[in-house]
Amino acid sequence: MPLFKFAISKKDRDSGARLGRLETAHGGVDTPVFMAVGTQGTVKGMTPRQLSDCGVGMVLGNTYHLMLRPGSERIAQLGGLHRFMAWDGPILTDSGGFQVFSLADLTKRDDRGVTFRSHIDGDLIRLDPERSMKVQRDLGSDVVMAFDDCTPYPADHAATRASMALTHRWADHSLNYFQGGHQSLFGIVQGGMYADLRDASVRELCAKPFAGFAVGGLSVGEPKELMYPILRHTAPQLPEDKPRYLMGVGTPADLVNAVSAGIDMFDCVMPTRNARNGYAFTSEGPVSIKQAAHKDSDLPLDPNCDCYTCTRFTRAYLNHIYRAGEILASVLMTLHNLSFYQNLMANMRRAIAADRFPAFKEQILQVYGARDILDYTLPDNATIEAHARNVEDHPSCG
Repeated sequence: MPLFKFAISKKDRDSGARLGRLETAHGGVDTPVFMAVGTQGTVKGMTPRQLSDCGVGMVLGNTYHLMLRPGSERIAQLGGLHRFMAWDGPILTDSGGFQVFSLADLTKRDDRGVTFRSHIDGDLIRLDPERSMKVQRDLGSDVVMAFDDCTPYPADHAATRASMALTHRWADHSLNYFQGGHQSLFGIVQGGMYADLRDASVRELCAKPFAGFAVGGLSVGEPKELMYPILRHTAPQLPEDKPRYLMGVGTPADLVNAVSAGIDMFDCVMPTRNARNGYAFTSEGPVSIKQAAHKDSDLPLDPNCDCYTCTRFTRAYLNHIYRAGEILASVLMTLHNLSFYQNLMANMRRAIAADRFPAFKEQILQVYGARDILDYTLPDNATIEAHARNVEDHPSCG
């Protein structure tokens, strides 16, 4: 019996939303699912028990960071990432490609991989599909991501096509070096903001034996006017019987819009990072707890939330400890934001099951002042390239 299974139990009749179940060697999660980001083998400020109490069922680990510190070989010697971080649920690890794109001082990219300087100590590091697969094998995650080239934004059509071709070559190498076992390997579709390139990437990658597929290269600085229509164009083309993962996205509005396009899996640092900066997501919209308006408030952070933070502490207290610089402020805000995101996903699943997902989506979009993904039309390539040139000439426009 395979250790990795994915099954769709219901499809929304009025959108692309899907209700499903993902099973791994370390348990299963219902989809759509939001994974908490544990970059360094920890979701910042949270114990594994707190994560479970928030409703988190699956976490993401970061290949790039764990490779550099403490090192994947050390984690393997200590029993793998599950044991190392005391998390017994499913773990997905990214390939390291995005972090090379966003953090490292890139010195060389070639057909086989990248050479870059560590952001920690400046050492010269080589990362390629073979090493990415080796590191993720050492970590022992349940879902492994193929090594890819994350296309920056803005990028013209020719540069995007060349970047996509690298991703396709590295996908083949990743498959060659992947050893299976309890792990499953996902491919990553690239192609930037260009529909013809996304089509080509889908055709190329979906012909390969990946267990699931991610839509990469979004939320890298592009406006919603480009992100939403290219996502809506790409997601429905991915295989119906395999999980679809949107990497690094996003806001509550992003999540409901992407689910309506057929996405099953998400990760993003937004709920935890925003929490540490004093921002909460609530059923009534965003709340900045550091604002003076909350210093005398005996209201909970979210009157419709039953998390530990909202059932025990007032906005006045949260305002006080945040302004005092207490660590507990980040902990309590993170507890709430993760609970909110998990409740959001659970409510989406219930809405899909009850054939009322479009109404639920509209409610979230109204609360967060966002537009429906259906309102956006994908521009032609000439318009996208012109916009990219404008961003390059005037970076503040991005």
